[in-house]
Amino acid sequence: MYLVFARRRLITGAVATAAALVLAACGGSSDSDAESSDSETTAAAEASFPITVKHALGETVIEEKPERVATVQWANHEVPLALGIVPVGYAKANFGDPDGDGLLSWQKAKLDELGGETPVQFDETDGIDFEAVADTQPDIILATYSGLTEEDYKTLSEIAPTIPYPNGPWETSWRDMIKLSSQALGMTAQGDELIASIEKTMTDEAAKYPQLADKKTMFLTHVDTTDLSKVSFYTDKDTRAQFFSDLGLGTPDSIASASGDEFSKEVSAETVDTFNDVEMIVTYGDDKLIDTLKKDPILSKMPAVASGAIVALDGTSEIGTAANPTPLSIETMVPEYVKMLADAADKADAAK
Repeated sequence: MYLVFARRRLITGAVATAAALVLAACGGSSDSDAESSDSETTAAAEASFPITVKHALGETVIEEKPERVATVQWANHEVPLALGIVPVGYAKANFGDPDGDGLLSWQKAKLDELGGETPVQFDETDGIDFEAVADTQPDIILATYSGLTEEDYKTLSEIAPTIPYPNGPWETSWRDMIKLSSQALGMTAQGDELIASIEKTMTDEAAKYPQLADKKTMFLTHVDTTDLSKVSFYTDKDTRAQFFSDLGLGTPDSIASASGDEFSKEVSAETVDTFNDVEMIVTYGDDKLIDTLKKDPILSKMPAVASGAIVALDGTSEIGTAANPTPLSIETMVPEYVKMLADAADKADAAK
């Protein structure tokens, strides 16, 4: 039933034809082009269609520049917003949203700045609402940071050309979110500029705290204080752990060697000495959780626990949400997050 909304220019899962170009640059400039601003010239150069985007589920060809952009799953609407495009619809925030309006503060601020028609919010409590997505009549659907199944992808592709993740589900870095989405929108140069701006923000903020440099840090997943027999953590495939590198922190050898292809792992607490190279821990919790870890006869042996070099994030708050970095959250929340990391680094240094 979604076929009635499909764009006839959709070609997905097929090998790109000779006519399918990947962001080909425009040719020579006319006199009128010379009078345009640099940004207008760049936009014109980036708008050469068709465009072929390769991803983990195949290839998607976008025949014409998309005008109506929809996004599904977590935070994918942040890329078009950051590039000055108001989506026709997006998945509303289902956690870390204190006022329940379906938007995190940095998303709302950008939406207010851009103005325009209020987008439709898709309720994904029970999964993707395909009918609601179809009703927005999108020209393209962005889902670069997502857990789309092949069936999800097939169904969405009947509605409009769909761009899923480049490698694996829920593994897409904020950089790759921007790269794939900006490519599909014909705005690669603007996407590169956005990445450079975000990188400068992170570098400048981290430089204020030299104690962070190469501190070996791990991210524990949500800790069940009623059962500390297991240690669960995010591997270097997860965007939360990758964020540490962006901020100048180091990856412990114990985490790197245990990572494999999964974004999280669980090991027996009896092997806790494996993590003797971990200087700092980030996790979801509060002071009570930290006290519980310190009192545990096994986990208290971890250097980061013994020193108290733990950043406990409220998983329902915006700062907890921003620990999983997204294009708009970084510039808003990184000062607070980096300060919390620096305080933990001070404790790690004091224990040496």
